[in-house]
Amino acid sequence: MNLSVKISNISKKFNATIALNSINCEINKGEIFGFIGPDGAGKTTLFRILTSLIIPDTGTAIVDGDNVVSDYKLLRNKLGYMPGRFSLYQDLTVEENLKFFAGVFKTSIKENYHLIEPIYKQIEPFKNRRAGKLSGGMKQKLALSCALIHKPNVLFLDEPTTGVDAVSRKEFWEMLKHLKSNELTIVVSTPYMDEAAQCDRVALIQKGEILDINTPQNIVNSFSHKLFALKCDNMYELNIESQTNKNTHSAYLFGETIHWVAKSEECKMNFISEINAKNFKNFEILQIQPSIEDCFMELMTK
Repeated sequence: MNLSVKISNISKKFNATIALNSINCEINKGEIFGFIGPDGAGKTTLFRILTSLIIPDTGTAIVDGDNVVSDYKLLRNKLGYMPGRFSLYQDLTVEENLKFFAGVFKTSIKENYHLIEPIYKQIEPFKNRRAGKLSGGMKQKLALSCALIHKPNVLFLDEPTTGVDAVSRKEFWEMLKHLKSNELTIVVSTPYMDEAAQCDRVALIQKGEILDINTPQNIVNSFSHKLFALKCDNMYELNIESQTNKNTHSAYLFGETIHWVAKSEECKMNFISEINAKNFKNFEILQIQPSIEDCFMELMTK
């Protein structure tokens, strides 16, 4: 059996709010799999179901061969979970937190130190510092060490890089790739579209529904339109014009430019003519390669 996680028709509601709507997904052993989507997409709810913290309304989920509802006692010994919020004991020191979580799973730091050494050695010089006094990046490393200390088969990381600086984000993904080499299945959620490229496969999720599942490159390759970046001196007016123009298929702000797609090649030429006639100062249009975020936006429009 090469599957590590199998999700079948999982749904969850909170009162009238649909958090998850018939989610289906399979995750292979030893891969880094990412759930990519904005806040409110349902990522945290799904992770809480997969780690047996809440029960789905409908559907089943099998993680490492165990049902997340009926086999939760067996499953919890085989999972590592790093929630989105820092949830360690802030009044305990770095070392005390690690010893506590090792004790919960009836192991020790010494027994499994080799599992966390590349990560923990970066914060070990501060082992006597209280967790609440650590920087964001150091808290992240401590939380990951605590999630790994019992040698889990599957590691769930819920938005692990939110609120962390760019350097720490890069270091964190390098650590995950090292962990993957130990045949650990890593399931990560993130709102950062650029992090999708770090995963072997991703699921794009929005409003409790999966829009697509594939490798990052295949998702980018599936973008079926010519994409253009628009720019001028008056971006506010250009944004309104590009979104309301009859020749536009889609248009949205993207950094300092507008990412724009025409309904057809003829519509593209008509649009350029109309923009030039309205004298948008220093107007520029350049064809560009789509990103994961462009694909996500396109799937949302469908």
